[in-house]
Amino acid sequence: MRKLLQRLFSAWIIRMSNKFGSRPNKKRIYDALNSLYEIINTTPGKRGLIFEVSINDKFIILSDQHKGARDYADDFQLAEKNYLEALVHYNKEDYHYINLGDSEELWENLLESVIKHNKQTFRNEAEFLKRKAFTKIFGNHDLYWDNDPLAAFNLKRIYGDKVPIYEGAILRFSIDHNPLDIFLTHGHQGDLQSDGNWFSKWFVSNIWGPVQAFLQINPNTPAYDNQLKSEHNTLMYNWVAKQKNVALITGHTHQPVFASLTHLERIYVKLNQALVNKDEKEVAFYNSELKKRIKKGDKPPDFNKYKSTYFNSGCCCFSDGDITGIEIEAGFIRLIKWSSQKSGEPERVLLEEMSLADLIEKQTI
Repeated sequence: MRKLLQRLFSAWIIRMSNKFGSRPNKKRIYDALNSLYEIINTTPGKRGLIFEVSINDKFIILSDQHKGARDYADDFQLAEKNYLEALVHYNKEDYHYINLGDSEELWENLLESVIKHNKQTFRNEAEFLKRKAFTKIFGNHDLYWDNDPLAAFNLKRIYGDKVPIYEGAILRFSIDHNPLDIFLTHGHQGDLQSDGNWFSKWFVSNIWGPVQAFLQINPNTPAYDNQLKSEHNTLMYNWVAKQKNVALITGHTHQPVFASLTHLERIYVKLNQALVNKDEKEVAFYNSELKKRIKKGDKPPDFNKYKSTYFNSGCCCFSDGDITGIEIEAGFIRLIKWSSQKSGEPERVLLEEMSLADLIEKQTI
């Protein structure tokens, strides 16, 4: 019976999840981002940190693990193996880990259940804390860390030391005497389905969670998805495009975005370049890639004057077990994934990269 219901309802549930899972409001998003960026700049340490970054500093940004209770509503369990291996790698290589929110799924689960079933992940995260290289930012699904009076006590119980909680952070660079702020926050601010909405939390806890557990459906489709930017990501891009010397990294939507483009959008860009170069082989290849991904009647997006200033870390709970994240290292920013698809063992895969110098230059387009 369950398999029949999966076949009947999986596509519909995933489609509805994508359609109704977010209700971004432009004014609320702009106001929230403006306010947080200003607060971090004027009173660092209150709602977020400012890191004065040198070219030798290393950061890994991962978000949206949604650690659960290892039941069928736990989107993280398939990705845990890749996540653990990624943390071992980045700790060994002396990266600073910025957890960008929704690390714990506290809409669907009791905290004690999440702690019980995720001891190894917390141990691996605590290794960064020992080096003072761990920054924890809250999202909407783990808002508990910001607003519960027992949060500090429970964090110390989990990690063995105090863990400050922030709403955002700024990585402040100077590249060839040119300034660049990389502003980080979870990205739920201004989303009417997520930003303090009690009904959404109730619905996920009491309706969606049990249905998902019974049908065993993970709505987080594979990491390199075949979509144009969601409305929420587009509004985030529109905000940062108006800023000067600022790039923005968020999570929340579970849709990886690199330099303001999704994978599908990058195929369109590469096809346009191949047409300019009159490279028939490349044109044929990218046309074939588009045929796999777009629906009949879909129109290519308008890329005129697109600034490469928006990034989204994706998530660590894709249905194929992959995780995605953003690396900043040696003067480069990279979109990476960790996957066990090929060998059965976790492997780091470079998806996209850009020098920070190019990122600064392309802001002026």
